[in-house]
Amino acid sequence: MISRSIAFTALATLALCVQAGDKPAGKAVYLKHCAACHDGGVAHAPKPEILAKMRPAAVVRALETGVMRMVGNFTLSGPERVAVAEFVTGKTYDANLQKSIVNHCGASPPWPTGPDVLAKPHWNSWGVNPQNTRFQPAAMAGIDRVGVAKLELQWVFAFPEETLAEAHSSVVDGRLFVGSRSGAVYALDAKTGCTYWTFHANAAVKGPMLVGSVPGKTTPYVFFGDLSGRAYAVDAASGEQLWVRVADEHPSARLTGGFQLVDGTLYVPVSSLEEGSAADPNYKCCTFRGSLMALDAATGVVRWKKYVIDQAATLEQKTADGRVTVGPSGGAVWSAPTIDAKLGRLYVATGDNYSQPATPTSDALLGLSMQDGAQAWAYQGLPGDAWNAACSLPDKANCPQEEGPDHDMGSSAILIEMADGKRVLLAGQKSGVMHALDPDDNGKIRWKTRVAKGGILGGIEWGSASDGRAVYVAVSDARWEKGEFFGAKVALDPTKGGGLFALDVNDGKVIWQAPPVSCAGRERCSPAQTAAVTVIPGVVFSGSMSGVMRAFDTDTGKVLWEYDSVRDYKAVNGAPAHGGAIDQSGVVVVDGWVYMNSGYVNWGAQPGNVLLAFKAKP
Repeated sequence: MISRSIAFTALATLALCVQAGDKPAGKAVYLKHCAACHDGGVAHAPKPEILAKMRPAAVVRALETGVMRMVGNFTLSGPERVAVAEFVTGKTYDANLQKSIVNHCGASPPWPTGPDVLAKPHWNSWGVNPQNTRFQPAAMAGIDRVGVAKLELQWVFAFPEETLAEAHSSVVDGRLFVGSRSGAVYALDAKTGCTYWTFHANAAVKGPMLVGSVPGKTTPYVFFGDLSGRAYAVDAASGEQLWVRVADEHPSARLTGGFQLVDGTLYVPVSSLEEGSAADPNYKCCTFRGSLMALDAATGVVRWKKYVIDQAATLEQKTADGRVTVGPSGGAVWSAPTIDAKLGRLYVATGDNYSQPATPTSDALLGLSMQDGAQAWAYQGLPGDAWNAACSLPDKANCPQEEGPDHDMGSSAILIEMADGKRVLLAGQKSGVMHALDPDDNGKIRWKTRVAKGGILGGIEWGSASDGRAVYVAVSDARWEKGEFFGAKVALDPTKGGGLFALDVNDGKVIWQAPPVSCAGRERCSPAQTAAVTVIPGVVFSGSMSGVMRAFDTDTGKVLWEYDSVRDYKAVNGAPAHGGAIDQSGVVVVDGWVYMNSGYVNWGAQPGNVLLAFKAKP
């Protein structure tokens, strides 16, 4: 999925910039190999002024174990990584990522015993419940239409030295758990923002935390994944690592979607960077296959693993210029699986193929057995979609001959019960189509509604929400000026994209439609609404790449509250703090509090590094 996988190239050209270990070579090599992208405004490459705000340690970490590890480890030596990091940041390398900038709460309180803490107000993992509805009921939300209109900022936490805030927060027992691009995972006090503990993963943490009980343990575990393809379990009270498991040995594997926990089994979706690696004409594309893993939650031991594509990549194909590629490949699982306890099934959304031959399980929703991963059925939203980053380059070196549009089903499916007692699965796609399927009839299509044009960063991106009456669908359809995604002077088109739809879950008909935010007077702006949607009784939240978060009346689409997050802040942890574009993670609503991220430098949007906490004024 390009909105996930190509983001890694934000530092890609930097990794190619250093051919010698001496620091004086940095400028000359940058001008020769990097300036075209970073000075020319390529959509996903941070400009020099953005890179200059980073610490060398953050750049080195990205090259060693983070989003740029494939190039950093296989192309550069240690001194070369340090040299390029020092050049682009203008600072001397220090291995310490300023871990001292925290506002400690003191000792972490013991985890409560007695009734299940998930009976109290909480938001756990991506979709707030196993059905991924992103609907927070009134008793858990603790706020209504009247309160939402009175929301005021209470505190701000800044992710030190970051240029984007993307990981989804989870709030359980008054503690907020969230990851970061540096790989730091934080446990914060949900009402003050002070820090109980910090854990450092091997690479960037993009997905949400999942808090869950393990048989025989008094303290819950916190489960999450990183962009090196590792799954972790840490102690919720102390942050101590309990186990770590490599989910896939492929060097491009990464974990981006939320996990699910059912009866001691942890379900882990696996995606990858390889779609973007194909932009290198010397790279032989492609061999990664998306998958879903079932792990023992207590130990991390693998119980089973189901690949989206059954056949390994052994078939050779030729591109238009005669280049040899291999396949089938792709089918990354970017999002959290959806649990159907009634049928004992998992519903898994899959991405496009990276190379030919295309498979019947790409751009699809799969119904899998929770017991062993066996496939019960597959619904394909778009057949034949083989695409990789080379398709957006002039020479199209690794692009499949029959080029697809990159229309992943990248967001989690939503499982609801309608007023008539029938159930429906709602699956959004980057094509701009919302699909409604019958889970009790092996995924038979009930209706389809198009809400957007679709595209590389188009259609339905990170996900929708449903209160059982309607499904609320945010439109991305981000575009770049002159229609270019790669090349000199690429910039977001401030006039294209965005909007919010309320669709009747019974038939897919439009109940209401709300227009996007205007980008007038804003820099590095797009009205695209890529971030996940959140709904509570009477109110639906949807943010924009413009940096504006809005709350709408679920009956009429009227705006009840609006907050422009693009500004400087004073953070509780003392780090420099600034808001920017809103992307990926949706709003989290718990016990009268509303939490949101701000800042997303990818795609040419406004950088930022903050987690904002709101509460209604009395």
